[in-house]
Amino acid sequence: MTDSAAEGPLSGVLVADFSRVLAGPYATMLLADLGADVVKVEGRNGDDTRSWTPPSRGEVSTYYLGVNRGKRSIALDLRDPGDVEVARELARRADVMVENFRPGGLAKFGLDYDAVSGLNPGVVYASISGFGSGAGARVPGYDLMVQAMSGLMSLTGEPDGPPYRAGISVFDVMAGNHAVIGILAALRHRDATGQGQHVEVNLLSSALTGLVNQSSAYVAGGVVPYRMGNAHPSVFPYEPLPTADHQLIVAAANDGQFRKLCEVLGIPEVADDPRFARNADRTANREELRPVLVERLVTRPAQEWFELLVDAGIPSGPINTIDGGFAMAERFGLDPIVVVGEGEKATPTTRHPIRFSGTPAGYHLPPPGLDEHGAELRAWLTDGGDDA
Repeated sequence: MTDSAAEGPLSGVLVADFSRVLAGPYATMLLADLGADVVKVEGRNGDDTRSWTPPSRGEVSTYYLGVNRGKRSIALDLRDPGDVEVARELARRADVMVENFRPGGLAKFGLDYDAVSGLNPGVVYASISGFGSGAGARVPGYDLMVQAMSGLMSLTGEPDGPPYRAGISVFDVMAGNHAVIGILAALRHRDATGQGQHVEVNLLSSALTGLVNQSSAYVAGGVVPYRMGNAHPSVFPYEPLPTADHQLIVAAANDGQFRKLCEVLGIPEVADDPRFARNADRTANREELRPVLVERLVTRPAQEWFELLVDAGIPSGPINTIDGGFAMAERFGLDPIVVVGEGEKATPTTRHPIRFSGTPAGYHLPPPGLDEHGAELRAWLTDGGDDA
């Protein structure tokens, strides 16, 4: 049931979205932005995030609105045999199915990968879980748990303070992105061979690969990283530093950038000091170097230093609140907000992050109300044909 208004590189791809909360809905929203026709299957009470307030826009949570544009909603009660048949028919027709039930949870409805692929051999079936389908299958997966269990929280916070979670569900978002990558790769394979496959993503694996240099410190170097506040374990300066009014991020990550930094600060001789000449030296002697830099930085306000440093090619930036982040994106011409829908349904959302020169992202449907498209979808799925 491809929506004629949807265009893009995934136009004509039907996605049966049996996911809820964040990782799955974020993934399917990105697919919808690229032209896929996404049917969001919800329980009778709807996606949990519909009621995750505050904040809200009208009576709907902004959490839900942030990850569900571009979709049609149908409410199905999988305890009802008739609704199960509707769900199975959707899965039979789909190019892609996305689900984040506990592993094995859809088998009793005939909606697990083996059952769906038996009906639809070309389906790309993506499962998102907390800890995989093996020994970790029995453990419910929430981002906060994974931040703790992966080790991220052990890296977040002041050295002498408690572990902290990140300010967002970072691994849900990361797993959603990994799911999209897996789906697109599997669609490419299906186009070449006609064969679908099961794509499995779990939050813990996404977390461990997403910890990048910290993971490698342990895997390749046998080092267990620890909390360093805002400091970087391998680079200095690469952290907030005080100025005359506010802290400013200064990230002179190589020797050339450090030399330029010293020139802008009016202390060029510091770049020739053997204690600071190379990155390894600066990192080892950071406690000696930091006050030398701060002594100069506190003579001017953060915005003035930001302009001077950026003009000199030195990575730098203010520490904004969210509104400041959007204002900066506007200043840089990134147009970060798109309004989807018209009239009362018009909803401001955050622009798709990828720019395409030939097939831009599209925003053809606002986040749907619960079962908003249920009648038309039921009629289509019970008409005995495959075309709307």
